[in-house]
Amino acid sequence: MTNEQYTESLTLKEMKVEIGENIFGYVYPQGDIPTLDKVDKLLRKAGGKPKECDLKSYPNNSKGKAKPEFIITFNDDSSTIVVVECKKQNKYHATENKNKPNSYAVDGALYYAKFLKQEYNVIAIAISGTKKENIKVSAFHWPKNQESFTELEKSRDIILEPKNYIELIKGKKLQKSYSLDDIRNTAIDMHNYLREIKMSEKHKPIFIAGILIALEDDDFVKSYTSLTSYISVIQNIESAIGNVLSNSDIKSSRITYIKDAFKVLKENTKFKDIALGHHKSITWYVEQLELKIKPMMNYADSTIDALGVFYHEFIKYSGGDGKGLGIVLTPQHLTEFMAELANINKNSKVLDICCGSGSFLVTAMSKMFQSAKQHEVDDIRNKQLYGVEIDNDLYSLAIANMIMRKDGKSNIYYGDCFKEDIVKELKEKNINVGLINPPYSQSDKVELEFLEKLLDILVVGGIGVCVVPMSCAIGTKFKDVRERLLKKHSLKAVFSMPDDIFYPEGTVTCVMVWEAKNTHDINQEVFFGYFKEDGLVKRKQLGRIDYYDKWEGIQEKWLSLYRNRDVRAGYSIRKAVTNMDEWCAEAYMETDYSTLTEDDFINTVKNYVSYKFLNDK
Repeated sequence: MTNEQYTESLTLKEMKVEIGENIFGYVYPQGDIPTLDKVDKLLRKAGGKPKECDLKSYPNNSKGKAKPEFIITFNDDSSTIVVVECKKQNKYHATENKNKPNSYAVDGALYYAKFLKQEYNVIAIAISGTKKENIKVSAFHWPKNQESFTELEKSRDIILEPKNYIELIKGKKLQKSYSLDDIRNTAIDMHNYLREIKMSEKHKPIFIAGILIALEDDDFVKSYTSLTSYISVIQNIESAIGNVLSNSDIKSSRITYIKDAFKVLKENTKFKDIALGHHKSITWYVEQLELKIKPMMNYADSTIDALGVFYHEFIKYSGGDGKGLGIVLTPQHLTEFMAELANINKNSKVLDICCGSGSFLVTAMSKMFQSAKQHEVDDIRNKQLYGVEIDNDLYSLAIANMIMRKDGKSNIYYGDCFKEDIVKELKEKNINVGLINPPYSQSDKVELEFLEKLLDILVVGGIGVCVVPMSCAIGTKFKDVRERLLKKHSLKAVFSMPDDIFYPEGTVTCVMVWEAKNTHDINQEVFFGYFKEDGLVKRKQLGRIDYYDKWEGIQEKWLSLYRNRDVRAGYSIRKAVTNMDEWCAEAYMETDYSTLTEDDFINTVKNYVSYKFLNDK
């Protein structure tokens, strides 16, 4: 590769564009713009970049034609153009006077921009470096026919998708598609830097949630880059948190809890000594969350809980492990499958009584939006999604998550879902769908008791879907809870899930579907699915992913079997059961012996021995 090609490849990857036609517009390489005469003439006028040229000067003797790395145009905004200049080495990023366009990225980008701004509003982007972790990025906005430009300081050292530069200039919310790489890299960086300043494990999640909440305050978003001291940034974050949460009907005690985490930071001398705007300063965290994580949360078409995934990655690298902090993130494809089982639509009212960061509610909201008209969206946001969370830190993340996705109050309750005042208030909401992944192995409540409470809250005929350890469905340990459940509610289906669906956690799980407040008919057959293959595979550092794009087809097959109550060898069976029976397909299903191998037999014996050892102690 030539000197700049490494940087060019990185730029295209981070912008999520390709040479030629894109959904938003067109990317032209090396000044090759045969279809845009105006741009071509301006680049010829600019000529080859001189070694030295004052920013306000226009040379008369330039030869050839200017060849910026990329020119980018937009289908819906023909008056705006992006010009990108790349350099391989950081040391050639910019000069103080911006007067050496031939050798420096910023100087070159602005050199092109001063010609292009004669006909266009120009976004000039200078990029130097070949690796994401040490890349330098500067972006500028030079309006048409104006004498001066402004630097887009928030985007410093961050490559945005092209449309987001326009949104940034307009002060609008940025949106970007989900990227696990972006989430993981941002989480690792933040973890490493917060460790350097010795921020406690207790304050890390509140620090993240607090900034994201503050970023919902328009005044804070507009002003934080102009603040001149560390203390003033902290105070403005506290004020913004108070404004946003007060408008969302959050109790004052919860607001104080979040704000107090920032009061402690005022005394953190290591953090205080980092100059604002520096790579590790407090404003760096605000910029990273505003430009990298929040746009994924703003992406309207996504069912993914980007904040939950980010937090999960973040705590993976922190001193405590995820289980210690109460995080067992429900896999995204499982939340979507469970939402489909519940037949969620625009009229549903959805509840998760142990909501964590809000993954099920995010997925439900997106499903509801798909069938809703614009005037129905506000009701969905404000009146149809409810959660309960007892953990302080997860509660803070959940309200941040939901507030960022809606304009009204947050319907996330802080407290114990078994408390009568919370239960009473939720019953008054006429909720008809419940989705939960209850906490496992609690000392005071078993998983099925969370399900029991959920079903007790739902309206008659409401649908509750839960994912619980397989031990809840088999054996006699939980027979009494199962008996109580069947006396009050009706079991519709149980699905045996892939053994490693919660990888790296080792819990074998099942998904149950219940109809609330209709007594179970013991003569009515229950649908049991043996859904052990979801198509996902393990990949180093990525966990289980849909590498071969099999999940969509597999989910359709699973849902079709369930909705049609089909009995199919190796996949499903129907069986009438009582609380004393085993609630899993394996106990009743015919085996398709033609597909069995010796390895299958050995693994089954091993699994059975392991199960007996763990459950017969």
